[in-house]
Amino acid sequence: MNATPHTIISRQGVEQNRRQFKEQPFGEDLGNGITLEMVAIPGGTFLMGSSPNEKYSFDDEHPQHQVSVPPFFMGKYPITQAQWKEVASRTDLKVERDLDLNPAYFKDRPDSDRRPVEQVNWYDAVEFCARLSILTGREYRLPSEAEWEYACRAGTTTPFYFGETITGELANYDASETTPVGQFTPNAFGLYDMHGNVWEWCADTWHDNYDGAPSDGSVWLDNNQEENIDGKSRFGTYSVMRGGSWGNNPTFCRSAFRINLIRRDNRYFLNGFRVVCVDLDREGADSPRFWDKADHLMVVTVGGAALGGSIAGVYGAVIGAILAAGCGWYITFRKAK
Repeated sequence: MNATPHTIISRQGVEQNRRQFKEQPFGEDLGNGITLEMVAIPGGTFLMGSSPNEKYSFDDEHPQHQVSVPPFFMGKYPITQAQWKEVASRTDLKVERDLDLNPAYFKDRPDSDRRPVEQVNWYDAVEFCARLSILTGREYRLPSEAEWEYACRAGTTTPFYFGETITGELANYDASETTPVGQFTPNAFGLYDMHGNVWEWCADTWHDNYDGAPSDGSVWLDNNQEENIDGKSRFGTYSVMRGGSWGNNPTFCRSAFRINLIRRDNRYFLNGFRVVCVDLDREGADSPRFWDKADHLMVVTVGGAALGGSIAGVYGAVIGAILAAGCGWYITFRKAK
């Protein structure tokens, strides 16, 4: 299996490699020989959701609607246990919460480091992204649901990016445990394990259907139902998960399938995540989304309000407030003047 060519970008060389970052896939140096490989996803327009004629289509996948997605970068694989440990160990980058260094259920296998991390909840994944952003000087976050489906389909309209059906030779599903990432055929964008292996958290809060969904690929944060009540009068927010897992049948692994399996604060051995990184100088972006780490200053813009100060201080204050509120986050950056 041929690996996609990429450029390793060291934590010290962010600015110097900025042009390479914009134009091709890249690898983020996490330290100790651990690399996070990112794939360039070109912008485009696609039909999100499933056709009513698609076999095993569900109501929450409707109405099918057109979405235009700007270019971005996405993790080539789900976050692995090795990548998780490297970032989780950086307590000096803590924003809001501590992270378990080794949360995975399948952590005692000889190849565990190459398997996806699981048993991480939505808040853990957001904390990981926040630390990764501080570490690298780039904006990392969970994908929007539209970004996830667009990247998964990679130009296809069939239930799976392989075609109408999948088999055990193409994805890890109906199995007994996770497998190391990258063992199965990638899609046309070069992404692996988008079908099966682990469910992947998205940034969006759950909605019963696509009525009123954004058409620009952005994170959808408002709710259209009372899904935050779990039946015991306790409130907890649900986010969308995508892709299916090693424990599910093919129906749940379809490109259009979406689920609110567990609350954001719950952990489960079927659930993992992958990250996205926004294009630094995307045409029409409201800010450059980049700062010079040597200056240790930044301005964070959330919902039109700007805060300035140290990277850790500002990021910590903003992410902390957002996590406390239980909502998603979509943050832009610019260098402080």
